[in-house]
This record gives sequence, C-alpha cells and structure tokens, in this order.
Amino acid sequence: MSKTAIVVLSDPKEGSDEALGRVFNALGTVYEFKVANEEVKIIFQGAGTRWPEILQKEDHPANALYKAIEDKIEGISCACADVFGADASGLDLIKNNPLPGTSGSSSYAALQNDGYTIINF
Repeated sequence: MSKTAIVVLSDPKEGSDEALGRVFNALGTVYEFKVANEEVKIIFQGAGTRWPEILQKEDHPANALYKAIEDKIEGISCACADVFGADASGLDLIKNNPLPGTSGSSSYAALQNDGYTIINF
C-alpha cells in the first residue's frame, strides 16, 4: 500500500484561477487516493495555510470536495500560519520541524522518513 502526503502551498489571496486550480487538484488527488483505500493525508503549509478558512465556506465551489476529504487533513503548519496570518480553522497545528525563531513547521523529512511520497500543489 502506498502512502502519499499532499502539501498545499498555493496562496488563495492571489485570487487567480491558478490558485483555485491548485487547491482543487490537491483536494481531488486526496479524494482519489481515499476512494482507492490508499493511505493519504493533506497538509496546508506556507501561504496555503489560508485555504481552510476559505474552503469551509459553504458557498465556495470546492466546499463539497473539502468536506469529502476532511478526515484526511493532517493540519496546518504552525509557523506558516503565524507568518501568513492564517486562522487555524479548527485544524491541528503541526510543529514537528522546530525551525529557529518560529513556533515550528511541518516536516518534509518526517514525512519522507515515514515512507510518504510528497506531492506539492
């Protein structure tokens, strides 16, 4: 069985079709792995920590897809949420990468050591 970690880095503040396309494809990829009963998780990192608050709005075009994969959300990078002013939106804050001068970020090395293939959007 494969293990895949999807990391969302795109910035919703761009307001572009590209940013929406990236998060939509990230959510769709998580859903595809979930339906295939493959181990998958999604992490919001960097400016991508701004997405959950937006995706939780019922009128957002990707809300239904977001709700369909909520059980696969690992959380958001704590340091990135601090830097980019993101609301945790009820999600877990990930701090397993103790970057100097921060509250801790999510760790790519830990994902790799745990056997995850990492896909960035």
